[in-house]
Amino acid sequence: MRCLHDSIRHNDPAVHRLLRAVEDAHSLSAFILAAWQVARVLTVHLVEAVLAERARHPTRWPRGPQCGAGLRSKGVAKRQITSLCGPIQWRRRVGRCPHGCETPQVAPLAEALGVQPQQRTSGERQSLGCALAVCVLFATAARWLGWYRGGPVSPQAGWGWGPAAGQHVMETLQAHLPALAQGDRPTPEARAADLAAAPLGLGADGGRVPLRPTGGQPTGKTRWHEVKVGVLARLGQHRTRTGKVITRLRQRRLVAVVGDIDARKPRVWLAAVRQSISTAPQVVWRSEGARGWWRLYEER
Repeated sequence: MRCLHDSIRHNDPAVHRLLRAVEDAHSLSAFILAAWQVARVLTVHLVEAVLAERARHPTRWPRGPQCGAGLRSKGVAKRQITSLCGPIQWRRRVGRCPHGCETPQVAPLAEALGVQPQQRTSGERQSLGCALAVCVLFATAARWLGWYRGGPVSPQAGWGWGPAAGQHVMETLQAHLPALAQGDRPTPEARAADLAAAPLGLGADGGRVPLRPTGGQPTGKTRWHEVKVGVLARLGQHRTRTGKVITRLRQRRLVAVVGDIDARKPRVWLAAVRQSISTAPQVVWRSEGARGWWRLYEER
């Protein structure tokens, strides 16, 4: 521990204050919180070092979408994005069309990293913010996320992340459904060996939920819409303290759609294919006696 402590202190004098806070902590909670601040700083340094190394690699420039000419480098520009551990900065090459076509500048390293143009917040931070906003108000989720990151987060930012994430998921879904209909099956989801040998359970039901008549507006009379829901899970075995073996749902996945059973059918089949329904040793279907549910089971 002392060697690690001395190495950190020597390589980055900027963390002296944070290290002193760890040394001066008296309670276990204070130790952990102070050490977390050091870990955040070290994470930022590590990521920035790796990005700087990747930026030195040779760049393969794509061709422009308009004239087809190979893009050319216009130099190096600085990029910053806010992550769970704080702001991360790096420099990357940017290029444009040599013929002056109206094509936005391209940064191959950013595209390889999955960073979108004008993106200011990293994906993992947005994902955590969206997950928190599912359970609590946006203002509360922003406060919690600020505690984790060690800085303020705007509730308006979380309000924008949710629709953006939903739009991305819907675009992906709309691309996969036609492909599945043409026989192009998606890659099955990875699972542990014991789950691969477990039965696959599927359930279906429907219900009505109240929705606002106009999105984003609290006014207007509430409208009730039908929602079709499907649940998929591996039926794993668990032994209790008394030695009794019980069944537990493992790797549970949910499918839901506002609409009728025909809108839900391809979505459930897509989820089932991802859960390797064709190689499961046993498939169990459970639903109420409505004919539509059992027709779905028979057809799929």
